[in-house]
Amino acid sequence: MRNTLFVPVFATLSLILTANLASAEQFGTADEARAMLDRAIAALKSDETTALRAFSDANNKQFHDRDLYVSCFNASDGKFTAFPSPGMIGIDVRTFKLGDDPIGQRAFDAIQGRPEGAMATMDYNFPKSGKPALKQSLETRVGNQGCGVAYYK
Repeated sequence: MRNTLFVPVFATLSLILTANLASAEQFGTADEARAMLDRAIAALKSDETTALRAFSDANNKQFHDRDLYVSCFNASDGKFTAFPSPGMIGIDVRTFKLGDDPIGQRAFDAIQGRPEGAMATMDYNFPKSGKPALKQSLETRVGNQGCGVAYYK
C-alpha cells in the first residue's frame, strides 16, 4: 500500500521539479552571455565576414541560445552588421529607443573611445513575461565592429 502511494507522489514531485528547472533554464545567464561574446570575439578575429554571417543565422546555436544572441554594428556609422532578424541589417542602431530610453544611442556610445576588447556594460529594462525586467548588455569593440550579448539580470 505504501509503495502505491509513493509512486504518484514521486511522479508529481518530479513533474514540479522538472517544470521549475525548465522555467529557470528559459533565460541565459551572465556567464553564458560572456562565454557567447568571447566566442564571437574569437570568430570576428578569425574571419569577420563569416562571423557576421554566423551571428545573423538564428539556427547557429553557437551564437543563439534561448534569449541570448550576438548583435553587431559598424562602430563608425552605427549600422547593424549582424542581428538575428535579417531585416535589421543596415539599420542605424542609434535610432532605437525603448520607451524614452535611447538604448541604441547608449549602445553606440558605450564602445566609442574604448580600447579594442575592453568590456562595457549597459543596463536597461526590457519586457520579460509581460513585465519590465532588468537586462544587462555586455558590449565590446573588435576592429570596427561593436558587438554585444544581453541577458536578464
